[in-house]
Amino acid sequence: MIIFQAMDAAGKDGAIKHVMSGINPQGCDVTAFKAPSPEELDHDYLWRAHKALPERGKIGIFNRSYYEEVLVVRVHSGLLEPQRLPKKLIHEGIWEQRYRDINHFERYLTDNGVVIRKFFLHLSKEEQKKRFLSRLEDPQKNWKFSMADIKERGYWDKYQETYEEMIQETASKEAPWYVVPADNKWFTRLVISAAMVERWRA
Repeated sequence: MIIFQAMDAAGKDGAIKHVMSGINPQGCDVTAFKAPSPEELDHDYLWRAHKALPERGKIGIFNRSYYEEVLVVRVHSGLLEPQRLPKKLIHEGIWEQRYRDINHFERYLTDNGVVIRKFFLHLSKEEQKKRFLSRLEDPQKNWKFSMADIKERGYWDKYQETYEEMIQETASKEAPWYVVPADNKWFTRLVISAAMVERWRA
């Protein structure tokens, strides 16, 4: 299972496309985790991730993941309300509890033979601005631009703090985080490729 997390415009889609281009598509599934559907909100927050786990012998790629529950949901805590959690479960310690849940979940997966690699594509604020402007200026990239991206950019500092804590709390020997510089796409893809080759040779 390969997880990609990043700020908007960091190049997750491109990294997946280029790094995995040599893999037989029959052995690889990509799941993009967007805002949860009504059905998904009717279940616990790990339910949709569990549904998307790869079969034995296959590679599952998560474009964003259950980590959104301690990232965007933490930055925008109002997103907890649609999850219809009992009020007593919404408290100051909920994020530490979710870190613990995620660590247990990943330990459970590794105990059952699932290999986990997690990549955070670390984009600078200046490079993100350049890529947003490029999307506006290039008609072929206009579809990638969203005003929601600009709104989220306003929470940049909060996201950086949240990412740092999340990585510290959820990195483990069995499910390590790779923090990959993402300002140069070729370098980002090279680092991801090297990490994957290292794992497959092990």
